Formats: sequence, C-alpha cells, structure tokens
Amino acid sequence: MNAELLINVTPQESRVGLLYNGILQEVHIERSSHKGVVGNIYKGRVCRVLPGMEAAFVDIGLKKAAFLHASDVVRNYQAIIHGDNNDHRGKNIADMLYEGMDILVQVIKDPLGTKGARLTTFVTIPSRSLVLVPEESTIGISSKIESHEERERLKSQVELIRTKSSHTRVGYIIRTAAEGATEAVLQADMAFLSRQWARINEVLPTIKKPQVVCADLPLVKRVLRDMVAESIERVRIDSRETVVKVKQFCQDYTPDFIDLIEHYPGERPIFDIYGVEDEIEKALERQVQLKSGGYLIIDQTESMTTIDVNTGRFVGHRNLEETIFKTNLEAAYAIARQLRLRNLGGIIIIDFIDMSDIEHRQQVLAVLEKVLANDCAKTYVSPVSQLGLVEMTRKRTRESLEHVLCESCSVCSGKGFLKTPQSICYEIFREILREIRQFDAKELLVLASQDVIDLLLDEESDNLAQLQRFVDRNIRFQVETLYMQDQYDIVLS
Repeated sequence: MNAELLINVTPQESRVGLLYNGILQEVHIERSSHKGVVGNIYKGRVCRVLPGMEAAFVDIGLKKAAFLHASDVVRNYQAIIHGDNNDHRGKNIADMLYEGMDILVQVIKDPLGTKGARLTTFVTIPSRSLVLVPEESTIGISSKIESHEERERLKSQVELIRTKSSHTRVGYIIRTAAEGATEAVLQADMAFLSRQWARINEVLPTIKKPQVVCADLPLVKRVLRDMVAESIERVRIDSRETVVKVKQFCQDYTPDFIDLIEHYPGERPIFDIYGVEDEIEKALERQVQLKSGGYLIIDQTESMTTIDVNTGRFVGHRNLEETIFKTNLEAAYAIARQLRLRNLGGIIIIDFIDMSDIEHRQQVLAVLEKVLANDCAKTYVSPVSQLGLVEMTRKRTRESLEHVLCESCSVCSGKGFLKTPQSICYEIFREILREIRQFDAKELLVLASQDVIDLLLDEESDNLAQLQRFVDRNIRFQVETLYMQDQYDIVLS
C-alpha cells in the first residue's frame, strides 16, 4: 500500500494529511493559538478530592482544572518529589491524594468541550522505537509485532542493554516501529529516554507552582516520530524552513527517513493538488455517500457518535438480502476511514441495515474489525446486538476534526433544528395571555423576526384578531432584524 505524508505549514497552523494510494485517511491540525497538551508532563497540585467519585481535580496551570481518576493513580510518584516510598497503589483516592499535594502527572486526553484534561500519574516518555516507563521493571511489546522470533529478539536485546546500563529500575514498551531495529538503534533510544527522565528529575525541585515540566513535540515532529514507518514512501512539506528543521530532527532520531523528506515548491497549495481540502470539507458533512449509491449518516454528540447505514439509490442485481449485504460491506470500509479521518472517539453505535443471514452479519463484522486493525487508535468492537446494532469504542485523546474546525451554530445553538415560525406565533399568543393576566397594560408591543411577524399578519391574522378581541388590548408588532427565528419579546405599556 503506497502511503505518503503531506505537511502544510503556515505561521498560524500546521496540518498533516496521511494518504493511502492517494486517498486521505487521517488529518491532524495544530494551531499556534490552541496547541494540544496530550503527552505533556506537568507538576500539578491537587485542588479537590472527591471520594464519592473516586477522583480528584488537579491544577496544572491551564484554565480548567484537570481530572484524575483513581484508576489512573497507578503509582506513587510522590517518591520522586518528596522521597516518600510508601506504596499507595490499590487504595482509595482519599488515601492516595489530599488537597494541596504536589503530584507529577501526564495528560492523556485534551480538554474536550466543557471538560478539563484527563490525567494519569503513570508517566511515560516515548521515542521512535521505545517508551520509557519510569520506576517500572517490566518490558512490554506492541501486539502489532506478530513474529514470535522478532518479539523475543527485541525483548532480549532491550533487556541486555538495560542490564549493561544499570537501568534495571526502569521499564520499557517496545513500539511497533522497533520491528527490525538494530541493537545500536535501541541503545540510542534508551540513552535518549534516560537523559529525558534525568532532566525531568533535575527540574522538578525547582518548580514551585503548577506548570509544564516536559512538553511533547510539536505536531510535525510528533507525526514523524509516531507515524513514519517503512510503509511511508514520501513526506512532502511545503515550507522550506520546516524541511530543514525536520531533516535535523530525523538526523538525530530517525536517520533512515531523511531521504523520504522533500520540499514541495509548487505555487498551487499542496492540499489542493491532492484533493485534501475537498476531503476535509466532506468530512464535516453529516452524510457520506457510498459508491454504490448508499450512504452513511454520522451524528456526533457529547456522549457518543451514531452511524446509520442506508441503501439509498442502490437496488442491487439479485435480491434484497444480497443488496443489503453488499451495502453493509461497503459501509464497513467507509466507516473505518471516516472514524480516522474525523478522529471520532469514545462510544460509537453503528446501525447497519438489518441482515437476516447470520453468516452475512459475521462477515460484515469481520471486515469492520479487519480494516480497523490499521487504525493507530485502540478500538474494540462488540458482536452484533439483539437490536442489530454494533457497539464499539475508539480511544479518544484529541479533539475531533469537527471540534477543531467548527463551533456550535449561533442560530440553533448546536441542536440542528429550529422551531417553525408557526410554533413561535402560538408561543407569542400564549405569552400575551400570561402577561395580560399578570399585569394591567394598555398596549402590547411584540418584537420578533421578520418571518414570524409576516406569519402573524398574514396566515395567522384571523387568530390574532380573535386574540385582540379577547384581551381587549391593542397589539403592535415590530420586526427586529437581529432576532433569530425563535427569539421574541413582549413589551407592555
């Protein structure tokens, strides 16, 4: 599979597009005014402990206090800050933390909507091939490295290097990118991680208030660290200055990939050449067309994302069951791509078209799991429920594409619908009756939008006349051009 990275850099933002065979699969955006904090390590201060929720809120120097659940307090890092060697693992939150306590934490989820960042005390430091796990002694390995011989080789080499360097108190996770790595590469990564951890320990005692201790890499370098693998054939960057910086970064950390990096000098924007801009626009739409004529409806809410599959114009060639099966198969591929492209996470409910054939259900589920295996984010797919729904989860760390690029509609406040002008007219009638019964007014002035006033004076004029006779008051109307359709006011005089 031909894969390439396109990187568009401006002073305001950096954007990265991952393409497979010319088709956009992922988009990452980082703006200079709003950078993500996932991966950053902070010295925080506990500002509130909630035993009933088994959680605590921690001040890390951001606008909102961050959230730390008891399940994420996996090790007592106060041994680093205060020299306290007591093991607090497995106790409740009140036994582990107290208000005013300084604690070393790492962000695992960016602030999303009204929620603050999600934290863990299980601090990890990543490099190209390895992840350092401080104060651990185990060596883990990515499940995506399938060869048993390669897994054993990597484990034994990391163990040997660790023993020689006398760093037996730290643990490591061997990343997928380490597959085929030489002993020299692993040794260089381990030395780099050890220096990073040593610097954190040196600076901790000097920090007196909640703030960042070690920030993760900026987007472009982070992508090169985490995404560039042998499958990537080319990295094209439209900024000459960034090319120089990236090559220097690769020289220090991933020298094998320097030859993949090239500057795009064209006048036409790089994202336009590859159709990335158009794909980003499509990824913000609610409806996704399938080649067969079917389509998906994707609705993202705060609690979950729902995906509905429809046959649309696709009528098939044999029978209804075969038509439904083919549509669902095509939808499975499209759904996996849309989840990555839109960066949708959390709980996801997929409503495939009902299939009576059990074997067809199993095949569609198998295809979905297969294509999701290429996703860098961790996913879990449950069997088809009795209602014919597929429930799945996708690990959410950063904001979705929609949350990065969009905001709630100022007209409907994100609801996606508005009350009709007729509904507003009847609300006004009811409100007039309430006002007359409570206050002694000689005249009423109704302020509303143009559509509502037009309807009141035209189609609803008979009802309005009846109301005026009933209340025995003069009612005047005034159009407010700045009012939304569902806004109105009644002024008494």
